[in-house]
Formats: sequence, structure tokens, C-alpha cells
Amino acid sequence: MRKQRLRIHRSGAADMGKKVNKGLKVLAANRSARHDYYIEETLEAGVALTGTEIKSLRAGRASLAESYIKVQDGEAFIIGMNISPYEHGNINNVDPMRVRRLLLHRKEIAKLSVQTDRQGLTIVPLKVYLNGRGKAKVEIAVAKGKKLYDKRDAIAASDAEKRMKRAKVEWRGGD
Repeated sequence: MRKQRLRIHRSGAADMGKKVNKGLKVLAANRSARHDYYIEETLEAGVALTGTEIKSLRAGRASLAESYIKVQDGEAFIIGMNISPYEHGNINNVDPMRVRRLLLHRKEIAKLSVQTDRQGLTIVPLKVYLNGRGKAKVEIAVAKGKKLYDKRDAIAASDAEKRMKRAKVEWRGGD
């Protein structure tokens, strides 16, 4: 029996002879999600897409603005995700705003359902990307909504950090 070597990659992840997904191509990101919510936990989910949708997605014609995840009847759906119609498509193009099914395990869906029902959390998509094998994936997050004053505090903290970095560079003499 041949021993497998344990390889450690630059990312710090150990790998037992498997290929490492080096190139994640981010196709769409929900930048406002991290501003509007406290992110509790993140998951990776597949998306059930049609042929012309994946072609349009690979062309970078997707938007996650105002989209969210809903768990219903033991299935998870992404609502409000816009994938523009494929320009070289035909009658097989589908509605750009249609509800798309997320591909998750039953236990993951049950856990998400409990968190949204009992704890009052919400599920938001963070980004859509192609993994190393070319499959479309959505990074989803279980999140808690921020209040307006929390958003102001976060903006003030990031502004202060930027000012400190700028002052440090000026103090060093423009390094």
C-alpha cells in the first residue's frame, strides 16, 4: 500500500493528495451584506442553473443586490438574484429574476431553518464564484441585522483606521 504525502500549501491548508482549488473566480459579490449584517457563519452552496444561465454567469452578468435566501419545505432557495439573459441564447433563456434552488445537504438546510426560525437570524448570499472545477457556487451567510448606530460605528472605526495608516505612511516619509 502506497503512503500519501501530506502537503502543506501557502494558504496553510493541509492536503492529502487532492488538487487544491487555487483559482476561485468571483463572478458577483454582495458588498452591502457585510455592511448591513453581522456575519455569524458562512456556508458554500451549489446553485441549480440552466445551460444559458451558467454561460451568462461565466460572462460576469450577475447581481446579488437585494437578494436573500429562504428555507421552505425542506429546500433552500435564493430569491432576487439577477442573472441577465445570455445574449447568444435562444428561447431557452429563462426569467433573469427567477427563484433558484440551492444545493445543500438536508442537515445543513435543517440547521439553517432552525437558526432563522428560533434565533431570528437571516440568510444572505455573499458572493457567487466558480470553484476550481468550474462549478458555480454561492457563499451564503447566517447573519444578524445591524442597527443604524452600529453601521455608523463601523464606518467611524474604518475611517479612523484609514487615517492612522495614512498618518503612519506620512510619518515614515512616504514609504
